[in-house]
Amino acid sequence: MTRRKIPLRSLRSGMIAAASVLAAATFAFTTPAAAQQRPADPTVLPPVPTDYVPPKTPWGDPDISHTYQYEYIGNTRILFQRPKEYGNRFWQTPEEHARRVEAAERSDASYSAASERGIGTSGTEGLADWVKTSPFAWRTSMLVSPADGQLPPFTPAAQALYEAGRSGWVPGIEYDWVSDFDSWDRCVTRGFPASMYPFRYNNGIRVFQGPGYVSIQLEMLGTRVIRLRQPGQEAQHVPAPVEAYLGNSIGWWEGNTLVIETTNIKSGDSATHDAYARNGSPLNLAIPATPPFNTIPTSKQAKTVERLTMTGPNSLVHELTYSDPEVWTQPWSTRIEWIRDDDYEFFEYACHEGNRMPRDYISASRAKRAAIAAGTLDPNIPDDRAQWAQIFDRDPAVAPAQGGPGGRQGGPPPRSRD
Repeated sequence: MTRRKIPLRSLRSGMIAAASVLAAATFAFTTPAAAQQRPADPTVLPPVPTDYVPPKTPWGDPDISHTYQYEYIGNTRILFQRPKEYGNRFWQTPEEHARRVEAAERSDASYSAASERGIGTSGTEGLADWVKTSPFAWRTSMLVSPADGQLPPFTPAAQALYEAGRSGWVPGIEYDWVSDFDSWDRCVTRGFPASMYPFRYNNGIRVFQGPGYVSIQLEMLGTRVIRLRQPGQEAQHVPAPVEAYLGNSIGWWEGNTLVIETTNIKSGDSATHDAYARNGSPLNLAIPATPPFNTIPTSKQAKTVERLTMTGPNSLVHELTYSDPEVWTQPWSTRIEWIRDDDYEFFEYACHEGNRMPRDYISASRAKRAAIAAGTLDPNIPDDRAQWAQIFDRDPAVAPAQGGPGGRQGGPPPRSRD
């Protein structure tokens, strides 16, 4: 079990309640130096400030080796895609932000109560102070390009693969083998760059540095090793046939900003019946307001460019641009803030220990088919998994609680397949 100063969003509701009550009694939130001041014009996203000078490592690189967390992003419902009510605005109005603060305070009160009222409650779980004081808490989405805050369309070929994909989240499909499940169902990986975005829980990041290397350890799930090229050198990636779920990353310093270029990301799709040919979806459905089902394909042209800039002693801005011309009709970019928290602790995420999900899905699917064949089960019995895939995909500042098929803005409707 992870120990931290903020409550852990656990898979078990009882653990959620216990952690939340404990956190309410022990956690005092300290707002970090602001990474991005809110401009007067809400349609403007200013450049990332670069005037902060971090200390140097013994070998002369900017020292960004700290523990960070971004638990607050999902818990305050700053969604990946921007709700359409915001239009082209990067920032909320005072009235919208007041509703976000109100929701945070209401959630804090629920989670602080010595009862089970907090179980299943959406919200901040002790981070209302951050919502009140951080400029980033006024943001309308993690996605900053395209300008409307919506992911660009898939290419026709990618759309067909997405719709034909299989995972534990796709309603109406049959399960017979591991190839029917996505990489996250099997606890292999959240995919890339999905692994760099907030999940519903366990949102810790550790950065380690050594001469010529930077390592990024993700609480959920995996570790990236970034080789640094020397000034004047070109980025030399591994040969194209060599692929990895988190890709091959090469970095360099531009002033105090670490730039990371990642290629050789595991290519594939979720429509294949070859378990070894499946990719990790570049966006995971547990990132609020992303396409559901974890079936987005990845081509061999997939590439990311990241920029990590410390904007104060306790804050780091992470920018990422993803391009894959065979899958998306244009690149897309995000900008989020990591909060330094060296007291945040996390341990091995032993996801696959006791992971019975694929086996149980296969057993249940075969039993269902046998019952239908025997005439003891209605073949039209509804499959309601779609509502659980989208349950967190709302911003309380502009939308009431919602769920169920079609409940998420900006994504394709849930599908039913024979």
